[in-house]
Amino acid sequence: MPDLLVRSFAPLLLAFQPCFTRPSFDSFWALTCAWILCSGRRSLTRVMQSAQLTDFKHYCSFHRFFSQARWNLDDLSRCVFQLLLPLCPEVLVGAVDDTLARKSGRHIWGAGMHHDPLRSTQKRPFFAFGHNFVVFSLQVALPFAPNKYWAFPILVRMYRKRQTARRAPGKGGKLESKQTGQATAKQYRTRPELALEMIQIVASWIPQRMLRVLGDSEYAGQSISRHLPANVKLISRMNMKAALYALPEKAAKRGRRRKKGNRLPSPLQLAQNKKAKWIKTTLTLYGKQVKLWYQTIDALWYPSAGQQLLRIVVTRDPSGRRRDDCFFSTDLTLAPTQILELFSLRWPLEVCFRDVKQFLGFEDPQNRVAKATTRTAPLIFLVYDLVLLWHAQVGHRLAPKSVLERLWYPQKDSVSFEDILRTLRNATWEERIFSDPAIDAHTRKILQPFVEWAKALT
Repeated sequence: MPDLLVRSFAPLLLAFQPCFTRPSFDSFWALTCAWILCSGRRSLTRVMQSAQLTDFKHYCSFHRFFSQARWNLDDLSRCVFQLLLPLCPEVLVGAVDDTLARKSGRHIWGAGMHHDPLRSTQKRPFFAFGHNFVVFSLQVALPFAPNKYWAFPILVRMYRKRQTARRAPGKGGKLESKQTGQATAKQYRTRPELALEMIQIVASWIPQRMLRVLGDSEYAGQSISRHLPANVKLISRMNMKAALYALPEKAAKRGRRRKKGNRLPSPLQLAQNKKAKWIKTTLTLYGKQVKLWYQTIDALWYPSAGQQLLRIVVTRDPSGRRRDDCFFSTDLTLAPTQILELFSLRWPLEVCFRDVKQFLGFEDPQNRVAKATTRTAPLIFLVYDLVLLWHAQVGHRLAPKSVLERLWYPQKDSVSFEDILRTLRNATWEERIFSDPAIDAHTRKILQPFVEWAKALT
């Protein structure tokens, strides 16, 4: 196996050895290290070229690692989960969301037109061609920064659009192109269904511990809320016009027992009620102290969660800059303020999406084979996890040596993924250049500026 990264990174990679055959594990080791060290566009051929992996194996071996090799993604996810578990609190906090990987080319397997949230506005939605991945992550505060949460993507599923028989305009038009890898009616699953599958897998790994899952309004429907495992609680956003009901009364009359009680005011009606008594408080949301008003009610949201009682929180921004909003939790032991603070922990997953696209080339691979497409992007998320775990174990002690001084950015008080990636690369270069005992002091002095210049270029 090529010695590409710092030695302290090796124990993390060795934890995955039981998931592979020996040849596949060698390829996994080489590709993970090369992916971290590569800069610029990360197509598979460029990753191989940047680390000169063809001196280690034939280039076809690395392509076959994704398209043909016998290994299972969920096994790798289980290994990352076991590495991360000692850093997690007793009650685990997870988040689920989806992200778009923009692509180009009609032969990209599984790609289609998806809603692009970054380019869309409320008045004008925008769609982009690419892959849509549903991601489940664990939100963890690492020891070197206990007040900052990081999202660790554990499980990933690719959402495939349903196959259609749409034809091009005009008489006798051909079937519309760019449908490679679209799902048949039996294969098709919605994003909430994919999210539920991942939640059930993680819940089975920790049957004796509770898992709180955070999701946006897309993951608040009955596809998830009515099928949660016993040790999972959901916190999500609610529609302001949701139909709320009281618990049914225990009637002594004959006949079928009622499933829901009397109709209650919707969250919108609660917010518009001028006689309503708002509770004023100050919370830590998204890393900032925020003044907030809220109302709370326990009720049934029967169209979504059925007969499960929910704790519902309606919020208002006293400054008027944000519109009224509504959140709910299936965990009735949580106070309204805890529900709001927990829901804000969704944001690290959005930061993770930005980081893997900007610093690890999440959108760069152009796969045309089914198995390679469903494996490459999830592996990039696991590379992201390993970099963070290395920094939590070793890298935070080396960070001062690799920090770039930005005099124009004095308010920065926390480390970013870019800083962590730079620390890992800088530690690797220092070890590879200066670990040779034959290098004398004069030569070390000459080589040191090259390390500093490389640090500034990353």
